[in-house]
Amino acid sequence: MAILTTRRLRLSPFNKSDWPFFLQLRQNHEVMQFMGEVLDEAAIGAIFSRRCNSPAIFVIRDENGTPLGDIGLQISSKNPHEADVGYALLPEAQGQGFASEALCAICDFGFQRLGLWAINAWVLGDNHASARLLEKHGFIRTQVLTKAYRLNGKDYDDWVYRLEEQTWMILSRPENMGYST
Repeated sequence: MAILTTRRLRLSPFNKSDWPFFLQLRQNHEVMQFMGEVLDEAAIGAIFSRRCNSPAIFVIRDENGTPLGDIGLQISSKNPHEADVGYALLPEAQGQGFASEALCAICDFGFQRLGLWAINAWVLGDNHASARLLEKHGFIRTQVLTKAYRLNGKDYDDWVYRLEEQTWMILSRPENMGYST
């Protein structure tokens, strides 16, 4: 399984010992405010099991090995050349460029190693920080689904973003990437 390294991070596959961290991440209301309902432990456990078996979903760790969040690609069941990206960081790790660094690494992994042609992202309309992050990395908002996502009793717009391989190759320069696989 792949391990991705950046200047400050190590993205490694999930393993069984990551369960306490994953449970903490997915039960954190601040983390989940733009992602979904906080589920019970059994439901989170089922998600965790799938994460452990996925070759394209990683724990984001700092240089000391401390887990900060997760990031991954879910390959489309209808088109093996497309994937959806998703990520989450603990509140104390947000705003320090870790998500940017990890997103850069996962996009390059998807295009270079998995042979993807496009990566899509779905963002809750009120999640402006995530929208800015995606746009910084060349993702284009392609669609707004009005009041399409219900979370905690409220309807939100869903913003759909897309990054195509050609755009990524133009925007990314090896000397600026700051990581290796």
